[in-house]
Amino acid sequence: MRQFFDTFSTPVGDFSIAVDANGSVIATAFGTLPELRERFAADEVVQDPVRVAAARAEVTAYFSGKRDAFTLKLAPSGTPFQQSVWAAMQRIPFGQTRSYGELATELGNPGASRAVGRANATNPIALIVPCHRVIGSDGAMTGFAFGEDIKRWLLAHEAASSPALV
Repeated sequence: MRQFFDTFSTPVGDFSIAVDANGSVIATAFGTLPELRERFAADEVVQDPVRVAAARAEVTAYFSGKRDAFTLKLAPSGTPFQQSVWAAMQRIPFGQTRSYGELATELGNPGASRAVGRANATNPIALIVPCHRVIGSDGAMTGFAFGEDIKRWLLAHEAASSPALV
């Protein structure tokens, strides 16, 4: 199956987005094609900035402080439980955080914080599905595939941008 991608610069480095033939986002990565390929399966991946233009525009607006929510069609591949965790992450408001335990409780299973953490770690659509907003119960910056520095930057960016967008 043919998928399409593009890579572009952001304030925290290169960012790559992959979309399917319908234009739905299937994966993102802070980095270039090798980092992106680790996050989804495809027979063929072709660079196509036109097919990725809508997603790139929304991500660029996010980084410029002009967007606090994404409206893109998403098609992440995962189990029903992973899908439920990723949907819960999308409900975390811009500029706020939740712990793994809080997400587990929201999902009706307060004892599942470790399972929520595993689902968070497998999120193929970083940033757009805001796994960076999930932190440890003690406030620790845990569980972000692209490193603590990028996670801290994203949270600081959202905290600084929130008043301007309200």
